[in-house]
Amino acid sequence: MKRIDRVLVLGGGSAGLMAAVTLKRKLPALDVEVVRSPELGVIGVGEGTTASFPRHFFEYLKLPPGVFYEKAEPTWKLGIRFQWGAKDFDYTFAKEYEQRWPEMRRNLGFYHDRDTPWMGIASACMAHGKAFPRKPDGTPHFHNNHAFHIENVKLVGWLEQLCRDEKVTITDGTMEHAEVVDGSVAALVLKNGRRMTADLYVDASGFRSELLGRALGVPFVDYGRSLFCDRAVIAGWPRAEGEPIMPYTVAETMNAGWCWQIEHEHWINRGYVYSSRFLRDEEALAEFRGQNPRIANEPRLVKFRSGRCEKLWQGNVVGIGNAAGFVEPLEATALQVICVETSTLADALVDSLQEPTPTIIDLYNQFNTTGWDDIRDFLAVHYAFNQRLDTPFWRACREETDLAGAARVVQYFKENGPSVLPGPILIHPSNSFGIDGYLTLLVGQQVPHGKPYSPTAAEKAVWKQRIEGYGQHARRGVTVEECLALLRTHGVKGLPPAVRPARP
Repeated sequence: MKRIDRVLVLGGGSAGLMAAVTLKRKLPALDVEVVRSPELGVIGVGEGTTASFPRHFFEYLKLPPGVFYEKAEPTWKLGIRFQWGAKDFDYTFAKEYEQRWPEMRRNLGFYHDRDTPWMGIASACMAHGKAFPRKPDGTPHFHNNHAFHIENVKLVGWLEQLCRDEKVTITDGTMEHAEVVDGSVAALVLKNGRRMTADLYVDASGFRSELLGRALGVPFVDYGRSLFCDRAVIAGWPRAEGEPIMPYTVAETMNAGWCWQIEHEHWINRGYVYSSRFLRDEEALAEFRGQNPRIANEPRLVKFRSGRCEKLWQGNVVGIGNAAGFVEPLEATALQVICVETSTLADALVDSLQEPTPTIIDLYNQFNTTGWDDIRDFLAVHYAFNQRLDTPFWRACREETDLAGAARVVQYFKENGPSVLPGPILIHPSNSFGIDGYLTLLVGQQVPHGKPYSPTAAEKAVWKQRIEGYGQHARRGVTVEECLALLRTHGVKGLPPAVRPARP
């Protein structure tokens, strides 16, 4: 492939802007231009992130967090509250199940107590509605195991500001068609007749996948055997005065899918993800409204299919975000995927001196398609073992879900319990969920296994003391509202500017 000095990004949403900022930040001499369609606008929806989001922006790109907090106005997210399985459970970013205390013979997954909804300080804070523990001086004790809730419109506004700061050109225009020659894109032709060319085209056109899917015809790998949902209805309501802001996303089991709840400072975003195979759109809307009588805006219907393109880098086109693949937001992976795709693209250009070789392109495709498959596998486990409702949808999930790459992990758990031994073998180090994520789901959904462990009296005493200590510490913690007040009074001083570096 020839040297890449100019990149044209098709799409001005979060995927396109994140790609542009990442490429320009890592390769300042690169000419990067974003083509943004004024006909499409910005999707106004609440988004949850994972811990990869702050890693990407504040560690990998080394951006100062001040403008982000000011422009994007995020709230903090410690994990997901699953109203799922036989009993609610919490999923955190703190890797609590694979830890082992010095006094214990086994990792903590074997000591899980169904009557105590926390196993560490992060899950204890979630259980008590606190964002962070409190230091002796009364200020928050910030840690790395957090992510954000962000309203998409504000996120895009912040990203546009970053693009301007990094000298990325943003051009308003709608693509009429792409010129394709010998399996590569030769130019984009806009509706106003303008013809635009580049060395590399980034397809961030969302579900339309204008370049990767339509122009180049890259085949689509369907995830329908593992993930049955293909619709979402989205709405929300203003937060009542004095109503606490929860530091987590809620995932609530519904008749033919599940509902998310994302907590913003002034708005609560709610969405019902469901399967049209089991529920008509009007039935889903009725169930959604019945479950959420506070809805204050007109619900919006979104249709989707879960899957990915066979390749994400084909010829001189790289797909980013929804143009490359999509899965439902059950683990809030949309922005995480964009972070990974854009960082690996930037790294590929840096390491190849902007002349990517066939081996680099092959590795990029292998790494990122595997990442999509890893998410499919993990989400499948959510569906295959949720026993909360006995409806046609959930019966089908329990009977028909293809666990795909998760099957060996699940089989190991059923035979051996929440052991961490298979982590390095059954789960690749690049897997963002890791063995802890799988243990959280399998233990949380009370999947039976063949190696129950009976703690000694001494271990029980240590467990009780430690868990009670976490609870007391969390009860004294700092709320989201208190953290926001601190931020507005003292700026970003004391807030965590960076978290652990992401593993490539």
